[in-house]
Amino acid sequence: MNFLSHYYFDRLTKDANVVMGTVLPDLIKNAAKEANLYPQKNEFLFKGNPDEEQLLAGWKRHLAVDLFFHSSDFFLEKTTELKQLIKPIVENTPVRPSFLAHIGLELLLDHLLVEHNLIQVNHFYDKLIAVKKESMADFLAHCGLHNQTVFFKFLEGFISSKYLLSYQKLENISYALNRICMRLWPETLNEKQLQQLTYELGIFKSVLEKDFMDIFKEIEEKL
Repeated sequence: MNFLSHYYFDRLTKDANVVMGTVLPDLIKNAAKEANLYPQKNEFLFKGNPDEEQLLAGWKRHLAVDLFFHSSDFFLEKTTELKQLIKPIVENTPVRPSFLAHIGLELLLDHLLVEHNLIQVNHFYDKLIAVKKESMADFLAHCGLHNQTVFFKFLEGFISSKYLLSYQKLENISYALNRICMRLWPETLNEKQLQQLTYELGIFKSVLEKDFMDIFKEIEEKL
């Protein structure tokens, strides 16, 4: 799941560290692809520091949500449907339709949560801002991420840009998907293909909208 979908499960918590923890694995992945951190394997390192304990609690929530989501029938069915719509668009490109369907589904779930007023994006950013940098630095040091400059620079840009607000428009989701593809393939989608992608995402959204909350309810029951 993407940032805002992870936030949904802890949108009511007052602890900013938990919220940061729920999105921290993906933030780190975006900032430093080579970083592989497993704080859940060394929980004793975080004991005694309330902020770090809550960051770890959020991190573990992230892992649980992703596990439930990716192993669900919902994920398999919806990505299969979206893949069929996307396939003709990427036919003559190196882009894998299965990859695009996977990420596309996740971004559309974020989009629908915002559109249906089920989360407040600005509240999400407020929580991230409220986390103490010292607590984050200590947590990351205990995780084994010692060179933190790149991460904190990325985090600062992520928060200040409020980029997730742009997911309210479908065409911005298409451009976001293309940017993600650029990290993996040298040749991605041209303007015409992006317009086609936006069109197909719109068709798929109208279908997804009918039952998209099912997966959130299913995961909530398991957490």
